Amino acid sequence: MLELGRLEDLPTEYREALTAQNLVPLWPSLRAVLPPGKPRPQTRPLAWSYEALRPLLMQAGELTPIEKAERRVLVLANPGHGLEKMQATSSIYLGMQLLLPGEIAPSHRHTPNAVRMIVEGEGAYTTVDGEKCPMRRGDLILTPTGLWHEHGHDGDQPVVWLDVLDLPLVYFLEASYVTEGQSQSVTGQASERAYQRGGVVPSPVFQRRDSRYPMLRYPWAEVRAALEALATAEPEIDVVQVAYVNPETGGDCQNILGFSAIMLRPGETVKLPARSPAAVFHVIEGGVDVAIEDEAFNLTEADTCCAPGFSKVTLSNRSASEAAFVFVADESPLHKKLGFHEVRA
Repeated sequence: MLELGRLEDLPTEYREALTAQNLVPLWPSLRAVLPPGKPRPQTRPLAWSYEALRPLLMQAGELTPIEKAERRVLVLANPGHGLEKMQATSSIYLGMQLLLPGEIAPSHRHTPNAVRMIVEGEGAYTTVDGEKCPMRRGDLILTPTGLWHEHGHDGDQPVVWLDVLDLPLVYFLEASYVTEGQSQSVTGQASERAYQRGGVVPSPVFQRRDSRYPMLRYPWAEVRAALEALATAEPEIDVVQVAYVNPETGGDCQNILGFSAIMLRPGETVKLPARSPAAVFHVIEGGVDVAIEDEAFNLTEADTCCAPGFSKVTLSNRSASEAAFVFVADESPLHKKLGFHEVRA
């Protein structure tokens, strides 16, 4: 490989002249931004234990009232990016959010896209664009860019969910901001019921919601049933996996991040190929051993881990009698739109 010149090889006077004009020579840093063969990610393979973080999240509920927090969240930060940057990967933000009985997290809208994966508890809800979406464990709720949303809690037990946002990317693009609003009037509920049969959708004549986001809540009961049906119908399939999609178009349910769920049969091990997008894995049910290149993590329910792009990932169900279920978030839609999505054997 061609040996490039170093910055220190240049005369001090020349370097100072460049700096005075806000100029930087490319060649000394070329391999840093264009490394040979594959990227050098800052994202580290990392896991967050829900058992370890839950007491700290509950303590946050005692220390900080919702009026002082607006959103009471502990961010799952990756030290590879620096904890202060609050990034799990280069494009994915993760946070565990707590809502206590009787609390309301006020209405706002923002440019980053968000989803909520419900971790524990019942009785809470998110109202998105006037649609009230109940929160139950394993449900996925979308709050896409620009849509008003607020959270409320009519139950009697804490409710926790995993926030997944494309905030790091939107912030990097200097496009991240929030607008505060008034409490929404509920104009609809459970639009997902109209899409519970594959291949059948409401007639366009009767469509009332913007077709970009016709379905805002993906109930875990339906997703789990779809995975079990796929496992039964395709017993030889390599990976039992379903995607969360726009039911009107069949495309990704949001623009930048993609979401799916994997079922691991009892005792099953699944080897995922190295792909260009980074990925997040969150265990909904069961116990899963995750190997990311040379790192190994033993995950239980509600644990979360992340894998850098171009990493080979192996998922193993520790149970010989029960299936395990894993929620996956990755950057595939963005990579495909930009034309550099890649899979390596």
